[in-house]
Amino acid sequence: MTRWQLLQGDVLIGELDEYGCEHPFFLAHFTPGSGWETVRPLFESWAAYRGPDPEGFGSVAPVGPLRDVGLTLAPIGGRQPPLHLFEDCVVRIDGPEARLRYSTM
Repeated sequence: MTRWQLLQGDVLIGELDEYGCEHPFFLAHFTPGSGWETVRPLFESWAAYRGPDPEGFGSVAPVGPLRDVGLTLAPIGGRQPPLHLFEDCVVRIDGPEARLRYSTM
């Protein structure tokens, strides 16, 4: 399993430690970093969104501001380049738990 740093530029938003899989998502424990408070309300807004969304448009409102923050997901000790949120991967954080979706190619 992979350990990740969630970054905004050089600021550590938090760390994710994968522990399992619930296809198509990887499950991870989330540990906040020094920059967490700046984006916490955005992740909480997205985590609070529930309900049917058959066309996929309901989550656009909470995701839009989060997309604009410019976060990256970098593997700790890995040799692969960082992934850009909403381009290369998706990360949902709800308290101490996170769900990641990215290509394992």
